[in-house]
Amino acid sequence: MARPIDRKDLVKHPPRPERVAAFRTGISAESRAAAFLLAKGYRILARRWKSPLGEIDIVARRRRLLIFVEVKARASLDEAAEVVTPRQRSRIAAAAEIWLARHPDESVQDIRFDAMLVAPGKLPRHIPAAFET
Repeated sequence: MARPIDRKDLVKHPPRPERVAAFRTGISAESRAAAFLLAKGYRILARRWKSPLGEIDIVARRRRLLIFVEVKARASLDEAAEVVTPRQRSRIAAAAEIWLARHPDESVQDIRFDAMLVAPGKLPRHIPAAFET
């Protein structure tokens, strides 16, 4: 026989402090990356866009180019460059397919997957065509 549900079981546990700090760092890094892209002439179409298959940090456009950007924040730019895994790449590509299906635009002629590396005290590093699918 199953035990009765205790009211304490229904109370959501607060997130651990390190998770809260990581979330805040990520939001800050995405904001810096978006501002950097704006300065380069891109228009931000979406931030933190979620699909059933994954999340895209930034979707941006400049003229006929649509980019899907993965933002990575670490203590140094070199550390950030090392953390886009093959699994993340496939997740981003799958989410991008859903984006394209939900936002058809005949004027888009080129699509690219970029990375934006962010570290404290440094300008973000934009890596165009960081990976292909």
